[in-house]
Amino acid sequence: MIFLGLNLTSCAIYPPPNATSTTKKGVNQEDLFRNEIVSLAKTYKGSRYKYAGKDPKGFDCSGFTHYVFGKQDISLSPSSKTQEKDGRSIPVKAAKTGDLIFFRRSAIGQVFHVALVVSNNSEGLTVIHSTSRGVVVDNISNSSYWKPKISTARDVISGKF
Repeated sequence: MIFLGLNLTSCAIYPPPNATSTTKKGVNQEDLFRNEIVSLAKTYKGSRYKYAGKDPKGFDCSGFTHYVFGKQDISLSPSSKTQEKDGRSIPVKAAKTGDLIFFRRSAIGQVFHVALVVSNNSEGLTVIHSTSRGVVVDNISNSSYWKPKISTARDVISGKF
């Protein structure tokens, strides 16, 4: 069909964000979206750390997650402490690509850090987060600093589908 000089038969029409259709390889739209979030996050790898930073000029941990999810039309609270209330609680061992992991210095302490799950498999829990080293990817299962501080996980994506 030709309309105003455009060939509409070649235009791709994507399912709405709440679609749960499955692609030919069996990957559903939610999984694709989760991977897109992580791919977007990785484009900021190497960005510098900035206390209370909320944009690519410099991120703190929650500023980074807030910014990345905001670019994908998912609104998160502005701080790690309040982001821990967004979405739904999930077991850390069940965290998937695109979920959030929260950290405490002690079991009864306040949340002080948030990270975005890249993968969670037999090789460990890998996240992308903004630290004093800037935005980095770390396998926190292998970290003597991060591993004992892992506290909770949240799924802020599934509700969109």
